[in-house]
Amino acid sequence: MYAPPKPVPASVFARLPDAFRKPRRTAWADANAAGAALDCFLEGPSFDRAGNLYVTDIPFGRIFRVSPAGDWTLVTEYDGWPNGLKIHRDGRIFITDYKRGIVLLDPGSGAVTPLIETVQSESFKGVNDLFFAKSGDLYFTDQGQTGLHDPTGRVYRYAADGRLDRLVGTVPSPNGLVMNLHETVLYVAVTRANAVWRLPLMGDGAASKVGLFIQMSGGHAGPDGMALDAEGGLVVAHPSTSVWRFDALGRPTHVLDAGEDIFCTNIAFGGADLRALFAVVSRRSGKVDGGVILRADMPVAGKPMFSHA
Repeated sequence: MYAPPKPVPASVFARLPDAFRKPRRTAWADANAAGAALDCFLEGPSFDRAGNLYVTDIPFGRIFRVSPAGDWTLVTEYDGWPNGLKIHRDGRIFITDYKRGIVLLDPGSGAVTPLIETVQSESFKGVNDLFFAKSGDLYFTDQGQTGLHDPTGRVYRYAADGRLDRLVGTVPSPNGLVMNLHETVLYVAVTRANAVWRLPLMGDGAASKVGLFIQMSGGHAGPDGMALDAEGGLVVAHPSTSVWRFDALGRPTHVLDAGEDIFCTNIAFGGADLRALFAVVSRRSGKVDGGVILRADMPVAGKPMFSHA
């Protein structure tokens, strides 16, 4: 239907040092990784203004900072399951914690404090990823164990004034999310439907005429983390296939070439000109080691994040 996407070479930027690896079973891995004894499961890549890359380690409640030279620092280790991570322009770090809701991390002290623990006195299913609009509004997904058998995943907006609104509550596993260039549409990775949904936002901020934007195929899991580039192209991490770029109309244009069966769960643009794409390989799959961050030079620079605006 479309021309084959052009391959983009990828190479290893950094690997979690062995000093931080101790394979063991955890409650999170028992439910989400078939009981495997993991030494890490990295997620949530996001850059600060100094060019440092922050990543989360879900099963062990760890947050790492990776310098531009590839050196790793443990920022904090706490009782939680941190997944998505985004940095506010004021330096605060917002984290979607599967166990604790939305929490804040002080990158200096490593202190973790709660921000949103419940919604209307109910617990979340298990929040997953988040995105800042230019207004400072925070969008996040509440995925939990939802899927085609239970299409009740939710997408929320936490407005800059503190108001919390549910935009949609019928998603079979909402995951990564990002807005289009004009911030009139929210794209949501729907993992268990192996698809990306398009949520047009009305003048009052409500979602309407929600539809299917990209139907993906193959892989052992559906789309996960996403990023937008300066042309409105959508870059999608698709665990066990690779990372794909689609243009603003949803047509495939490029794919990361980093070997077979790559378990990339999330991505972030970085580097001096934002052309470098960094992809987190969360766990060993096929011939590719886990706990690794790949780097690839993309044909289009990434759209600057809220933290850099």
